[in-house]
Amino acid sequence: MTKQRIILSLTPVIFLIALLAIVIRIYGTEALDGGSQMALILATGVCALIAVFYFKVPWKNIEKEINNSVGSIGTTIIILLLIGILSGTWTVSGVVPTFIYYGMQIINPHIFLISSCIISGLVSVMTGSSWTTVATIGIALMGIGKAEGFSEGWIAGAILSGAYFGDKMSPLSDTTVVASSMVGTPLFEHIRYMVITTVPSICIAMMVYLIAGFFIEPEKAISISVYTSALESKFNLSAWLFIVPVVTAYMIYKRMPAIIVLFASSLLAAIFAILFQPHILAEIVGSNDTSVETLFKGAMLSGFGSTSVDTGNAPVNDLLATRGMKGMLSTIWLILCAICFGGALKASGILMNIVSLIIPLTKTRFGLVSSTVLSGLFFNTTVSDQYLSIMLDSSMFKEIYKREGYESRLLSRSIEDSCTVTSVLIPWNTCGMTQATVLNVSTLIYLPYCIFNILCPIMSITIAAIGYKIKHH
Repeated sequence: MTKQRIILSLTPVIFLIALLAIVIRIYGTEALDGGSQMALILATGVCALIAVFYFKVPWKNIEKEINNSVGSIGTTIIILLLIGILSGTWTVSGVVPTFIYYGMQIINPHIFLISSCIISGLVSVMTGSSWTTVATIGIALMGIGKAEGFSEGWIAGAILSGAYFGDKMSPLSDTTVVASSMVGTPLFEHIRYMVITTVPSICIAMMVYLIAGFFIEPEKAISISVYTSALESKFNLSAWLFIVPVVTAYMIYKRMPAIIVLFASSLLAAIFAILFQPHILAEIVGSNDTSVETLFKGAMLSGFGSTSVDTGNAPVNDLLATRGMKGMLSTIWLILCAICFGGALKASGILMNIVSLIIPLTKTRFGLVSSTVLSGLFFNTTVSDQYLSIMLDSSMFKEIYKREGYESRLLSRSIEDSCTVTSVLIPWNTCGMTQATVLNVSTLIYLPYCIFNILCPIMSITIAAIGYKIKHH
């Protein structure tokens, strides 16, 4: 590949990174409200111009790839909208307030961070989905952590570390299944082999959260009684409300599709809101009565719009504010722009041109694994979707691992150590955007505290350097 071709291939990526840096510097946490989307669209335009005028790629090819890429995330968009509905209905129905009410009294503040990590990990292993875990128990833990005065970054980091550990190690996880099947590694062999890098990473992460819980001074911590009193006085808190998460957990256990689980859980929560919190539904629509029409409007609004409940305590009000389905639209907007950029890179051949630059580095064990991990991170940054990253990474390295005499499980593990866990650290990746929206915490704020997600790729490269349990034929 000529020097000019290399420079032209790198131009769209460098342009995007530079533009995003400017946007984030100017807009800060509001960068995802439009600035980042503009950066992605402009970078897509630069990519298309280079492809058409220099690489002579027909525009129809680029348009077709973008259409295919956008079509591939149809299910993702539906899930995002349903998560918006679920977060609203779970809060208004009293499910989340009940979790917060009892959780604050049960979980000791000193072990809150490590408890959040462990709870999220267990739920994610059982569900096989970091998204579902964060959208349900993650929201509740976020509320408890804020009430106890922990910073948003630490809380979100602990939740996401646990959620992505569980997602990575669960046989029910779609990313785990995709990563193993793409390279031909038996599922449970793939999971057992991941233990070597994953368990040390999560152990170190939990140790950090345990130590942090004892040494971090909570910010603006309010007495537990202030929160519990405000929640108790406003909501009809009842153990019956736990029926909603129990039914949700059962549906997940039965391996029902995520769309069905989220829809059914949201609908059940809306019914419980009508039964247990009719006064809340009336309040959010600004009515003084609890007629059937008012309750219907309130239940609908909790699912699609922004809601706030006045408890007489400002921090508690902020804790219970929801954005519903409408709050997910900016995330969907960003995902669509990111997917367009990824589609243009792929169709133009620019993506593979860039990847070919690292092939010479794969002649040693350390170089091969490092290249795989760094490529996964690169794909997460450019194509902005962990599934596409897994597929591209596996397709590119499968034959190289076979040619160099390494087992397929080394490749599948390296892919998961990079593509799966780092996706949530990229602000414009589908995972990064989704989790930031669901937890209402900017990606750049929680990124330094996602200890597990940061350690995993480093641990993968470290184990490769040592050569532990790596067979070479």
